[in-house]
Amino acid sequence: MPEPYDVITMGRIGVDIYPLQTGVPLARVETFGKFLGGSPANVAVAAARLGRRTAVVTRTGKDAFGDYLHQALGEFGVDDRWVTPVAEYPTPVTFCEIFPPDDFPLYFYRQPKAPDLEIHAEELDLDAVRAARVFWMTGTGLCAEPSRTATLTALRARSAGRAAEDGAARADGTPRATVFDLDWRPMFWDESQMAGHTSTAPARYREALAHATVAVGNLDECEIATGEREPNAAARALLAAGVELAVVKQGPAGVLAVHRDGTTAQIPPLPVDVVNGLGAGDAFGGALCHGLLAGWETERIMRYANAAGAIVASRLACSSAMPFPYEVEQALAAGAVTGAVTGTGEPGTGEPGTPGDPGTPGDPGAPTETGATGVAP
Repeated sequence: MPEPYDVITMGRIGVDIYPLQTGVPLARVETFGKFLGGSPANVAVAAARLGRRTAVVTRTGKDAFGDYLHQALGEFGVDDRWVTPVAEYPTPVTFCEIFPPDDFPLYFYRQPKAPDLEIHAEELDLDAVRAARVFWMTGTGLCAEPSRTATLTALRARSAGRAAEDGAARADGTPRATVFDLDWRPMFWDESQMAGHTSTAPARYREALAHATVAVGNLDECEIATGEREPNAAARALLAAGVELAVVKQGPAGVLAVHRDGTTAQIPPLPVDVVNGLGAGDAFGGALCHGLLAGWETERIMRYANAAGAIVASRLACSSAMPFPYEVEQALAAGAVTGAVTGTGEPGTGEPGTPGDPGTPGDPGAPTETGATGVAP
């Protein structure tokens, strides 16, 4: 059997069309950049930037934007063998507006249906999914069929593989994890499923949590999944739902991680001048996977992931902004995201990006603290 992947992610992908001007309404923006987007795809990129062997399971339109996404994945070192076309639907695009430090409206174009919701269970490579050291899926994958059944099929395969390993040492000694990114996007769910906590979404989330070992989400997402919004209560509810590690992102209050073994880590945010908060959560996710694979203790993982997210918040883009290990180490050593690590994320760059124009605000003022709550489209 081929060498298992370090990380396989499954779910959303698309093209981010982001303004190259900050502080400007979308109607007035004149210049845009095109980037790979979609949270699971970004997490795969983030983990690849940290040296991990990654792949993504998703679908695009059979169009030029789909071709672009294959090209981008290859350039980022993410295996695209399970990225297949859907002729009936166009590749999704997402626009945003950038008003630092904390206002980044998103505009999703995923109609009549996104191709990434057309993942079919019978097309999954379940051997590869079972073998992956980390499998990462998201709440969006539960919002519609056939993606919902495919996502749950992959999770059950992971559970079955985990049960078979109980009581026996894994052949390679590497930690394994099944991560549920709660990723609550209400606009993707059918209106009939959106009647608050009586909707079907919480039940879908509970079904998936039963097969996951790690859950990651912000307070809104934790509330959908558990009915709890207070961070400690939400973490306890996630553990009760079946996971071993609950990670609750709290924005300016930092991140809380609670392990089933009783270990708790409350990590404060890292100071950063925010350029674009979108994508910070995906950098956090890729770094979380990296730390889990390294076998680090919970507190170290959270500090590392928090720093990775803060770095991306200091940059314009999402996928191309994902940091390299030396950049994360620099931020941790400095105790803040400084000018040395606010470049584009490309090797050899150390200068800040220049997303602004003469009409945009200048100095953003004192550093803003981010708890890596931004989530890319």
